[in-house]
Amino acid sequence: MEKLIIYLADDDHEDRQFFMDALDGIPLQTEVTHFDNGLDLMDKLFCDDTLPDIVFLDLYMPIMDGFECLMDIRNFKKFDEIQIVVYSTSFRQREVNQLKNDGANQYLKKSSSFKELKKLINKSLHKALSINSEKKEDREFIILT
Repeated sequence: MEKLIIYLADDDHEDRQFFMDALDGIPLQTEVTHFDNGLDLMDKLFCDDTLPDIVFLDLYMPIMDGFECLMDIRNFKKFDEIQIVVYSTSFRQREVNQLKNDGANQYLKKSSSFKELKKLINKSLHKALSINSEKKEDREFIILT
């Protein structure tokens, strides 16, 4: 398998590092690009020829938040195949329902447990890999908490 290209947008440096540490323990080849706001993420998406396989998107970031990024990404057909995983500390059912309606593929609640976070990221990545082989209309929204 080729490297899985991941974009991680999260304004919290410690959360990004915790994510990366957990990801290092997962036996998948990955290439990760970090962003600390949604505007930089969107700039990279529009400037790069190679698109990511999956974007982990924090909801609450400065300049451009995860809600706005999700809407922008889903407004462009060229980004249809990108898996979007909302990655947040909060879990409000109303927001999760809205994210599903807006085109997110998964919702992953941040865990303070390293072991649990590693397990959730692993599940999320494997689900994203399997989704790529499914028809778009057969894809389901996944919640990992």
